[in-house]
Amino acid sequence: MNAIEAFAPPVYQESYDNCGLQVGEPTATVTGVLITLDVTEEILDEAVARGCNMIVAHHPLIFGGIKRITGRTATERIVARAIRADINIYAAHTNVDNVHNGVNAKIAEKLGLTNTRILAPKGGVLYKLYTYVPVAAATAVRDAMFAAGAGHISRYSECSFNTTGTGTFRPGSDTNPAIGEAGGPREAVEETRIEVLVTAANRHAVVAAMKRAHPYEEVAYEVIALANDATEIGAGMIGTLPTPLTETETLQLIASQMKAACIRHTRFTGEAVTTIALCGGSGSFLLRNAIAAGAQVFLTADFKYHQFFDAEDRILIADIGHYESEQYTSEIFETILKKSFPNFAILLSNLSTNPVKYFC
Repeated sequence: MNAIEAFAPPVYQESYDNCGLQVGEPTATVTGVLITLDVTEEILDEAVARGCNMIVAHHPLIFGGIKRITGRTATERIVARAIRADINIYAAHTNVDNVHNGVNAKIAEKLGLTNTRILAPKGGVLYKLYTYVPVAAATAVRDAMFAAGAGHISRYSECSFNTTGTGTFRPGSDTNPAIGEAGGPREAVEETRIEVLVTAANRHAVVAAMKRAHPYEEVAYEVIALANDATEIGAGMIGTLPTPLTETETLQLIASQMKAACIRHTRFTGEAVTTIALCGGSGSFLLRNAIAAGAQVFLTADFKYHQFFDAEDRILIADIGHYESEQYTSEIFETILKKSFPNFAILLSNLSTNPVKYFC
């Protein structure tokens, strides 16, 4: 769980989501992991048959509240059977959608897109951390904050801004000051004000690291929420093709690389395709972002009938199906876990959990 959440922190999941451990105990000993897109009764059978006592899925088994477990629904039956069989079920969903190297990056990789970036950067996840440090200790405190993840701006790391000024304080009689004496007079100290960016995922760790490295008994600091969007976190992705394609060629590429038996699409615009916007899963909410970003094609799933009209001949919508758009998410989990546990049994499911069938 820690390995996956270091890659895709749960704090980046959407408010409606339910990521994390669904069934089981965090301290359970794991003997084998089965990776899947969805958790179904057939997947549970496969986990038992292949000796895996943990299932890692993209889609949560439990989205809403369960009021009873009586076997009335598939979810109730899976929960009951998993508990009886000591199988742990874990899901990482929209947090994996929203990180830069997650679901959408995997689709972009399959299509051979370059110059990729997040289509709709996420707001509300960036903070500015300020602290005040004696000049002689500034380097050590900065280094500690950087090591904990502070100071990342896009592809740059260890970013900070530093100003020097005079700080004053008067130690109380029951203090243990780094400078001056308990109960002594007011002190004036040359200090460095350090400013760094932190995220919702790492700000607590950065503050803890700062306090450990700081020489003061009482550390003065502020954490301020920013209105800036986080360019490395958010929904969808956009990228460019190595060479321009016709719309027909683009749909053929998508069908081939995404193993799509059928593509629902809007009428052709006649433009050459150089730029593709995409979103794994239900991405219709990003149509305006795709148009504004200058994409000629928007690849996603779950468009409703009337939403296709919103393309207005300004973009080619390519709806390939929910399962098809997220089928490669299992490869992300496999890479993370095999890197962290190279000698451990990590297996990809042999089953398709796609509930949608096509009659062509």
